[in-house]
Amino acid sequence: MALNVSWIYAVRVIQVFFAIIVLALTAYYISWFTYSDTVNFMLFNGIWTAFFATPYLALAPVYFPQLAHRFVIPAVEVITMIFWFAGFIALGVFLPPSEYCHWSRCRALQAATVFGAFEWALFVATTIVAVFGVLQSRASHSTKPTANTSFHIGV
Repeated sequence: MALNVSWIYAVRVIQVFFAIIVLALTAYYISWFTYSDTVNFMLFNGIWTAFFATPYLALAPVYFPQLAHRFVIPAVEVITMIFWFAGFIALGVFLPPSEYCHWSRCRALQAATVFGAFEWALFVATTIVAVFGVLQSRASHSTKPTANTSFHIGV
């Protein structure tokens, strides 16, 4: 049973779009010369996803199959999913409660948190597909000989 993954490229486009939104929102916050490891990590997540992970995940299997090892694709998916989970949770904890968040930089980080959560959910979906793909390919590579295989006894 093969998985129908024709929707995956539309999800990749959305992942890049959301990553660029998070990148812009966190860059806006950082532009005010405010230093925060949490915000910098979300900025990293946006850069990592938009310019490294998603292009690799979308293009390597099609154009560079020698770079798309069957274990590397799920590993990049899982790592990126963990980055987004850690990032949006940490940013949510970093922010003050909503009733005290009235300035534009705070609102920008609230939006970055929401887009980070959506990004994590998208990576959960694509990670599941990637892991099932590895499990399917692993199950189909049986070491048992087929009925039509002929064996030659050594001379």
